[in-house]
Amino acid sequence: MSLERGDAPPAPPRSIDIARPSLGEAERRAVEAVLASGELVKGQRTEAFEAAFAAAHGARHGVATNSGATALLAALLAHGIGPGDEVIVPSFSFFATAACVLGAGALPVFADIEPDTFCLSRASVEAALTPRTKAVMPVHLFGQPAAMTGFEELCARRGLTLLEDAAQAHGAAIGARPVGSFGTAAFSFFATKNMTTLEGGMVLTNDASVARRLRMQRNHGRDGGALHEIAASNFRMNELAAAIGLVQLGRLPELNARRRANAEYLGHGLAGVVVPRQAPGTTHVFHQYTVRVPPGVDRDGFVAALNLQGIGARAYYPVPIHRQPALVNGGHALRVELPETERASREVVSLPVHPALEAADLERVRDAVNRLAARAG
Repeated sequence: MSLERGDAPPAPPRSIDIARPSLGEAERRAVEAVLASGELVKGQRTEAFEAAFAAAHGARHGVATNSGATALLAALLAHGIGPGDEVIVPSFSFFATAACVLGAGALPVFADIEPDTFCLSRASVEAALTPRTKAVMPVHLFGQPAAMTGFEELCARRGLTLLEDAAQAHGAAIGARPVGSFGTAAFSFFATKNMTTLEGGMVLTNDASVARRLRMQRNHGRDGGALHEIAASNFRMNELAAAIGLVQLGRLPELNARRRANAEYLGHGLAGVVVPRQAPGTTHVFHQYTVRVPPGVDRDGFVAALNLQGIGARAYYPVPIHRQPALVNGGHALRVELPETERASREVVSLPVHPALEAADLERVRDAVNRLAARAG
């Protein structure tokens, strides 16, 4: 088809974002109700959100915070983790996983991942144990639960604290048991997560004494009243965030079901890349849909080619934490060999999978990936 003089060129296809918050009229009404009430912090909505989120994840106590990072830091501090302690973490994760350990004054010790799930390897964790190990922190990466029953047994046998970095795993489960119910767990409600409060976090625990320390950690060292029992900061969630969170929590099963349906479509349609594997007996909630390009393929070029077609693919995470300048230059990166972590960082590509995708969007993603993979092969 040729264009006549004065004709407008055809519009480019709409951009397909890597993530998009799902917010609507119910969230707007919830925010307006908070503004009308005048109760903006430390109110009934935060308490209701804490109770509802904990119940949905099989935990007795929920303590809301103002971010996922402060949730993780508060969890570490509430367990008394600090200088001289080591916490075993994956290096293939978002930087906050290790940064919060450093923020508590402890040392992150990096272990490798399982190649099929991208989650922490128990064998690698056992090899990393030392007399200074205080805790193990598996990450439920991309919405896939880590192998928590094994870590639960290991930590119980060795007298270690089990922490869950569940920032990407709202509603994920192992059998009938939700993530967040195995150890003390930290969730994030950042704007791109499976459910959002725009920004915010939550710590879940089954231990009432840990819950009390968490409340003090997020409220200047006091658990109500005038006495400041510890030196702590302000990690509080506000009532606007909690109101949005209550609405989003009610929608979470529907939003996760859409993610799983989108992931199933991609899994059946993609060729030439390694599609993500759901570990048997688990519920994966696909915070990200992460494939691997074949060895030898230019992953960064692959991502760039998708981006040029308006497809918001990203590489999570191209630089493992143990190679990040903040750790290397600060002398915190122990000399470790993490072959599966290094391989994943070279090969992974995350594709759009969020609930707002339409059928035509999924077809475009599928066809673009298949064309690129065919050329690369």
